Amino acid sequence: MGDIKIDDKVDITDVVCPTTFVKAKIALEELDDGQILRIRMNDGEPVQNVPRSIKEEGHKILKLTENADGTYDLLVQKVGD
Repeated sequence: MGDIKIDDKVDITDVVCPTTFVKAKIALEELDDGQILRIRMNDGEPVQNVPRSIKEEGHKILKLTENADGTYDLLVQKVGD
């Protein structure tokens, strides 16, 4: 993930929608503005819904990458109110 500094991470591969977004949102709320959160999630509903919901909350999606195990890493930058 190169030159992007990850400030925190959350793994939501063990939960299902809509709890996936709730866990991601709580993790984002604990960060300061401008910090980066890495969210590890499964394919399917999480990949479709979590990035969209986070963007609707006003945060910045930096990158979505597929891992060798079929999970995805989503990098999100927290944007303040």
